[in-house]
Amino acid sequence: MTNQSSLHFVTLLGSLRKASFNAAVARALPELAPEGVSISPLGSIADFPHYSQDTQDAGFPPPVLAMAEAIRNADGVIIVTPEYNYSVPGVLKNAIDWLSRVTPQPLAAKPVAIQTASPGMIGGARAQYHLRQSLVFLNAFVLNRPEAMIGQVAGKVDADTLELTDGVTREFLATQLAAFSQFARKLRP
Repeated sequence: MTNQSSLHFVTLLGSLRKASFNAAVARALPELAPEGVSISPLGSIADFPHYSQDTQDAGFPPPVLAMAEAIRNADGVIIVTPEYNYSVPGVLKNAIDWLSRVTPQPLAAKPVAIQTASPGMIGGARAQYHLRQSLVFLNAFVLNRPEAMIGQVAGKVDADTLELTDGVTREFLATQLAAFSQFARKLRP
């Protein structure tokens, strides 16, 4: 593949809420992607059981294996998540714990971008830093900048349509996606 060939990214959503602001952000990404980049959602992490070695010993759940394979086949992963109690939601950590045990490990050497959105002022910054710690252990290659931390997100998503409508935020996310595309291309063999 040439360095300018098309890229396919997948989104890993860290929220289960039906009216999730982070889901609104994730849904907006395909139309904000630069030319030659496609983005599609992974399955829901709600389908993962709580991690237990006993469950793993009985066999990996099919949703875990399907997500691991989709990540392996993607050129990069975009994790879009809220912040819960100064960290990542438990369901996202559970998904990462499951994915970390699949062989070959799907996030190893995989380009990853992180996006957080929060009703608070700092937009999920603390969740990003905790998430980065887990991704370091998995040897994922995380895009350092630009960081996408969307504060006061409630005013940036249409309450009726659940669409990300804030123009400045959309432009910034497009900038991050362009940077992530360049980053992923540099990491290609």
